Amino acid sequence: MDFLNYKIIYTIAILAITMLIRLMVTKSLKKIQLKFGFQKARILVITKIISIIIYGSATIFISLIWGVDEQQLLVYISSFLTIVGIAFFAQWSILSNITAGVILFINYPVKIGDTITILEKDNNVTGEIKDISAFFITLKTPEKELITIPNSIILQKNIKYQSL
Repeated sequence: MDFLNYKIIYTIAILAITMLIRLMVTKSLKKIQLKFGFQKARILVITKIISIIIYGSATIFISLIWGVDEQQLLVYISSFLTIVGIAFFAQWSILSNITAGVILFINYPVKIGDTITILEKDNNVTGEIKDISAFFITLKTPEKELITIPNSIILQKNIKYQSL
């Protein structure tokens, strides 16, 4: 067999391994969801993030098999990460909200449907959690108003919660 055939076989092997790893991760996350009672929305977000990492790694490996120069690939990746880093530095509050959102998804005692009170000096805010996104938590107050609160604020304030 010539070198081209080996490239095709290696590419197919990497794609098969990628699909197998993604399938195993998805099944593991479903087991974790059932064991710990995580909401389906949380597991979907984590599955998407892990899938992006898996497929990105597979793309890099396939690019190297097909002869993309390592130096050019490294320059491209470092340039992309530099642009992303500058964007996050320019909007550091966005980065802190994303980080807080990940913490809220993984390791926070409240879930969608719980009623919480954000304790402040002058004005407490009480509401039912309707959504936890990457940037905000949406609360529905007893007056049927929707309030969005940045995730970083949720981690900084004292919260009183009542699980349903």
